[in-house]
Amino acid sequence: MSDAYVVSSALSFSWPDESPVLDDLSFSVPGGRTGLVAPNGSGKTTLLRLIAGELQPTGGSVTVRGVLGYLPQHLPYAVDQTAAQVLGVDRVVAALHAIEAGDASEENFGVVGDDWDVEERTAVELNRLGLGDIALDRRLGTLSGGQVVSLGLAAQLLKRPDVLLLDEPTNNLDGAARDRLTGVLRAFPGCLLVVSHDRTLLDEMDRIAALEHGELRWYGGSYTDYEQAVRAEREVAQRQVRTAEQDLKRQKREMQQARERAARRASTAARNLNDAGLARIVAGGLKRAAQVSAGRADETHAARVGDAQTRLDQASRAARLDDRIVIELPDTTVPAGRTVFGGEHLQTEYHGRPVFAGDGVDLTIRGPERIALTGPNGAGKSTLLRLVGGEQAPASGTATRADGRVAYLSQRLDLLDPARTVAENLAAFAPALPDAERMNLLARFLFRGGRVHLPVGALSGGELLRATLACVLFTSPTPQLLLLDEPTNNLDLDSVAQLEGALTAYRGALLVVSHDERFLAAIGVDRWLRLADGRLTETGGPGPD
Repeated sequence: MSDAYVVSSALSFSWPDESPVLDDLSFSVPGGRTGLVAPNGSGKTTLLRLIAGELQPTGGSVTVRGVLGYLPQHLPYAVDQTAAQVLGVDRVVAALHAIEAGDASEENFGVVGDDWDVEERTAVELNRLGLGDIALDRRLGTLSGGQVVSLGLAAQLLKRPDVLLLDEPTNNLDGAARDRLTGVLRAFPGCLLVVSHDRTLLDEMDRIAALEHGELRWYGGSYTDYEQAVRAEREVAQRQVRTAEQDLKRQKREMQQARERAARRASTAARNLNDAGLARIVAGGLKRAAQVSAGRADETHAARVGDAQTRLDQASRAARLDDRIVIELPDTTVPAGRTVFGGEHLQTEYHGRPVFAGDGVDLTIRGPERIALTGPNGAGKSTLLRLVGGEQAPASGTATRADGRVAYLSQRLDLLDPARTVAENLAAFAPALPDAERMNLLARFLFRGGRVHLPVGALSGGELLRATLACVLFTSPTPQLLLLDEPTNNLDLDSVAQLEGALTAYRGALLVVSHDERFLAAIGVDRWLRLADGRLTETGGPGPD
């Protein structure tokens, strides 16, 4: 199994409309754990599908040595399928049970083959992933999204793959399920290639492959090591930006000085020619020669300015200075003693049953607190956010909100009108802002040029989140309490960093549901709540979900 690997040679792929995704990409993936990172839309999922054979390249080739396992991001399962069908063991288990019942037909023995221990192996994999209590005849419609993902991974592991491809495997998993997944992947002995925006999972990798501008760049070590390497590269690039800026200023200054000198010389020469009494044809020739010489000098300086501008543009792209959200939000400041939200004995029902235990939950939010709300999937975290934000009325108990707006961003990010452009949505949320100020604001949220006129329905996940934040944070009145439900789900790592920058500038109270501990640390969470078994408890910090 140590020789299992993936080899790509001049791999190219375009969609049927001829829009290119990958072009002339060559690489090899060795054994061990490799994390594949890139901005959304760069072709990560397409690359995995090409390796898995789901797509055929338009040029070049990709080869896999050994047995392949592939867990896509969007699982192709139906709700009426059984766990055994998803695991691919339904026919073998049925044949085993028939043999045990006395049906010793050749057909049953042919179906079983060498898989006499299939039930034992299945039980082992299910237990490793926390699914030991799920019967093989259980329907997928009765399972949570996280359980279905874990079941899909178990199905791939049962193949005993040499090469395992995973596309965003931690989506929909709570903290405990993520920990189990990490343990399983840590013990995987073959060639593992993982697409993920989960930085904790990526820190388990042996190397990081970054897909940038159609090329793979390789970095040894974990994602933290990769971040440090990229940070060092950007520091060098930023120094080059400063040097290029100074050079551009110097070239522009020298060009202006040269033009001024040429203008003075031309004026002086004109006077001298008049004083010299030369024939008109001779004076005209001398004047034209001086003009040609000055024009050539100006062209030389203009070319130098152009070259300096090109070097600055290249250095800026390398430093990625245009990928950062830089905003100030002083109007969102909340005094430390102010009670933004008070809830007592909050209770609601789901399918006729109470969501919270006992008399319900109590929650008070004061001042600019930054609160993380954690807990297992299905505990009611999103429900509690809706109760706090007023999106849902409690069946019992009281909820009091201070004057000032509460902004609730659900996982669906459905606040904006998808038919309107980004600029039109911001105009609807902040009609008092002048047009020029709105354009400047959108530029700070990385919407520049024609991007401001894109319909919201055409935006990527990261762009939609940035557009929603711009509209929410700059509406009037500004929100004093911001509620976020799994805001980093389906965001690439660059978008997560941009979100962290925007939330760092926010000065109001914040209540965030997230399993991403690194994200929560980056935005300065200072209070931790855990919702489990219907009870809301204060914890001193992050803990298992």
